[in-house]
Amino acid sequence: MAEEASSGHGETAGEYIQHHLTNLQVCHIEGQWVWNTAENPGVCKGNFWTLNVDSMSVSIVLGLVFCYLFRRVAKTFTTGRPGKLQAAAEVVVESLVDGSVRGTFQGPSSRLVAPLALTMVAWITLMNCMDLIPVDFLPYLAGKVGVPFLKIVPTTDVNVTFGMSISVFLLTIFYSIKIKGPIGFGKEFTFHPISPPTKGIALIGAPLVIVFNLVLELVSFIAKPLSLSLRLFGNMYAGELIFILIGLLGVWQLPLYLPWAIFHILVIALQAYIFMMLTIVYLSQAHDTGEAH
Repeated sequence: MAEEASSGHGETAGEYIQHHLTNLQVCHIEGQWVWNTAENPGVCKGNFWTLNVDSMSVSIVLGLVFCYLFRRVAKTFTTGRPGKLQAAAEVVVESLVDGSVRGTFQGPSSRLVAPLALTMVAWITLMNCMDLIPVDFLPYLAGKVGVPFLKIVPTTDVNVTFGMSISVFLLTIFYSIKIKGPIGFGKEFTFHPISPPTKGIALIGAPLVIVFNLVLELVSFIAKPLSLSLRLFGNMYAGELIFILIGLLGVWQLPLYLPWAIFHILVIALQAYIFMMLTIVYLSQAHDTGEAH
């Protein structure tokens, strides 16, 4: 039924949805770089050397916007009556980021955690906010200049969310080894949650306990970047899909679009905050040298 229904955009509902869920891609095939087109949208499917150009471009532009805004605040900072931009930046930095780091990060003083947390929450919020732009607006303009596909919400691309979560994951490993040493880091996987016996006849079962701990802790450790990325991706992808379904109504979408957009603002802010908080928690665990795990 949905496939047959006209979306009012010169295509069926299924084609309309698929079009909005397709990235602008370029991939390496047989020695040359090939773009996906309206005639062959899946040419890059399954190709490892594929770049989602729209996700990367929007992410970079929004990252530059973030840098510009905070650099502007830093250069025009005043202790007198602040402007609106400085006031907003102070709320984010002092109340949100600094308060969260002080209340959550239990390790020694670090010059990385607070700037990283600020970058995560601000950058992800900007990327999530792209979801509030009407789904047909920018893709329509892009189509007028010959760009067949355009997904403007980077966090609805699992490659973007995985990229950020893997970065946090690698930092966690780096600081775990730096603070605890290779042996201390290894003990976290082999001596927790069950402490292996160290004397008596029970020593026979020590290897089994160590293997059990290793499997259990490795699963838990690897699940961190997976859950971090998929939580953000899943919530934003679902929100984007609802916007697309509302867009199927054409001019009749306005009564539904506004309430959903207002509700979605909460999702946008909450998902950015959760990603930031989990980043702080994981780095705090990496700096924790106590025996408790």
